[in-house]
Amino acid sequence: MIKTKGLLAAGLAAALVLAACGGDDDAAPTTDAPAATDAPAATDAPAATDAPAATDAPAESINVGLTFDIGGRGDQSFNDSAAAGIDRAVIDFGISFTDAEPNADGSNRAELLQLQADGSDLVVAVGFLFEGDVVSVAADNTDTNFAVIDSAMLDFDNGAVPYADNIAGLTFAEEQGSFLVGVAAALNSESNTIGFIGGVGGFGLIEKFEAGFTAGVNAVNPDITVIPQYITMAPDFDGFFSADRAKEIALAMFDQGADVVYHAAGGSGAGLFEAAKERSEESGTKVWAIGVDSDQYFTASEDVREYILTSMLKRVDVAVYEAIKSQTAGSFTAGNVVYDLSVDGVGYSTSGDFLSADQIAQMEDYKAQIVAGTITVPTAP
Repeated sequence: MIKTKGLLAAGLAAALVLAACGGDDDAAPTTDAPAATDAPAATDAPAATDAPAATDAPAESINVGLTFDIGGRGDQSFNDSAAAGIDRAVIDFGISFTDAEPNADGSNRAELLQLQADGSDLVVAVGFLFEGDVVSVAADNTDTNFAVIDSAMLDFDNGAVPYADNIAGLTFAEEQGSFLVGVAAALNSESNTIGFIGGVGGFGLIEKFEAGFTAGVNAVNPDITVIPQYITMAPDFDGFFSADRAKEIALAMFDQGADVVYHAAGGSGAGLFEAAKERSEESGTKVWAIGVDSDQYFTASEDVREYILTSMLKRVDVAVYEAIKSQTAGSFTAGNVVYDLSVDGVGYSTSGDFLSADQIAQMEDYKAQIVAGTITVPTAP
């Protein structure tokens, strides 16, 4: 499904309507990474208004095609963060945009990318599963630039060079942000047992969350036990959309004595929040959930917010915003940009005021050590 924003040519609008009806790493950072002063403080909630300061809008507005991962707007996580970035760009740069969402099995990704390319100066694809399709579509649309979230978009078989001059990859140091919420988990655990729920394992990305989180927990207290479990294993990606299964896993972890559980499971995280509420109310003893990607204190249902200790912020909104900013400035560059703690591309939230001032101070100290290189956070469990 594709939705059109702003003023588009009638031909493009017609094509998009037809499509809507017919639709069912370890890469090195480039020098184009965003400046630290452009990103919000890590301890602030990632609202769209926190995005980098605006520059003058271009003389001629551009159109951006934002192609979400499965779930689209309203997933309370990854896609919503991307949406916040483009919504901010509309205000700051006067762009128009179309947004699209793949069907449930993702089989029409290439079709949607081509439709977006037909009428866009820049196409942003939200998720590593777009990698192969973007390489193919970009080759047929050399006048359109493409940016892919969560893929370096480098040809590692040929020396880690960009796939093409019109393709950029936007990746994140998820392990660094996860380290900090691991510190928060350890500082708030009384049982010395903590859980980690991964949406989908076996392809390397979510393992970065687990590795960083466990390292952060153990930095505070090496005697704490971390129980990891993945909902599904690749190539089955349903684990990102299985809130009921996440709830079952979380309840089992609470049964094993965990009193804090962190999820990196996309839309499935809603099940963790429900489990934390249910177990806390049943037992009379509060257990905590930790969110991911967006500040889930604001995106989750209001009745579960008091159980969300913090969220690991993966600033997809900043990456989308910066990609659009470079397009409007005529400075789009192919290759990989890594968003890490040094540019506040990852971080943590303090919404709800559940973290004490002393705990935040300790987390900030660990952050400084990571940025300085004193602490190297692992990327594999």
